[in-house]
Amino acid sequence: MSVPKDSRTLLLEAISEEQFQQQVIDLATLRGWRHYHTRDSRRSAEGFPDLVLVRLSRIIFSEIKAQKGRPNAEQRSWLTLLLDTGKVEVYIWRPSDWERLVEVLT
Repeated sequence: MSVPKDSRTLLLEAISEEQFQQQVIDLATLRGWRHYHTRDSRRSAEGFPDLVLVRLSRIIFSEIKAQKGRPNAEQRSWLTLLLDTGKVEVYIWRPSDWERLVEVLT
């Protein structure tokens, strides 16, 4: 038996990865972060995170996913490697993470 989805869940699932990434970039810019995103990743290292955000002494690497999206093996490998340095912040952000994302970028 399937459970009907509430309107919030439907809205979160309707946001594409590209739309959500632009929302994150817009917020980061408003909060004074510089960002980098590889527009065409065909000639880049497979799995490298979608966004690099820099402000003052903080560096964030973030993989952006649609609500139901999951990182692949190469993406997980990059995120783990970066996290293990202990020198940067690493996140996987989905639309449902918006409130926490706002806290992190504020």
